[in-house]
Amino acid sequence: MVLKRTPLIAGNWKMNLDHLQAIAFVQKLAWSLNDAKHDFSTVEVAIFPPFTDLRSVQTLVSADKLEIAYGAQDVSAHDSGAYTGEISGQFLAQLDAKYVIIGHSERRTLHGETDDDVAAKVKAAIKHGLVPVICVGETAEDLEKHGQSAVPVAQLKVALDGLKADADVVVAYEPVWAIGSGQAATPEQAETVGAALRAVVAESLSADAAAATRILYGGSVKSGNIAGFMREPNVDGALVGGASLDIAEFAAIVRYQKHVGV
Repeated sequence: MVLKRTPLIAGNWKMNLDHLQAIAFVQKLAWSLNDAKHDFSTVEVAIFPPFTDLRSVQTLVSADKLEIAYGAQDVSAHDSGAYTGEISGQFLAQLDAKYVIIGHSERRTLHGETDDDVAAKVKAAIKHGLVPVICVGETAEDLEKHGQSAVPVAQLKVALDGLKADADVVVAYEPVWAIGSGQAATPEQAETVGAALRAVVAESLSADAAAATRILYGGSVKSGNIAGFMREPNVDGALVGGASLDIAEFAAIVRYQKHVGV
């Protein structure tokens, strides 16, 4: 099945920008994209601020009728209860969040999240109407030991286990060895892994889901290399880290079709 997938450029702010800075940032980003006459129906834009910014972002997006989507950087596997410091998907849904990042390499590494933890969070997100952005990726050691695609494929199989055939998910391939290193994977490497991940979606969910699911690349993405990734048939966008905090650079990534003639 061949289906036109709307590219998604997503900015993960990580632990940066307080709620006042977030308001100013989103306003400036919206002005920049509107000045450039960006068509949000051809390239979707999403931001992932810290939890404390989400209410302010919601208010601004709603009041100014901005077309920028937003989501959270994590979600709890639990709906409520004695889970100090965790955030329920129910809370995020009440803030009109569309997406939530799950299984980012920093959560896996710094907080010890396992593939089973990621799977539980994916189910919690979907339960509350959120679209999970499921992060998978390998370290340099994994790459050398297991080869390309093996670890991301194994991670995704666990994350998708037990979901309905029509589950709405986004998959983000983030090679850990590329994140923040300034050394991105090649478009060919991203395509190879992207194709393998799409095959997992087809096997775990359905052929229709595989055709509809967007697969993002993340890891040292910038305006100078985004076009190469976007030319690949199994790369449908990018999960951008550091560059998403630079309005001009992030806007240039969003507008890759214009400034590089793709």
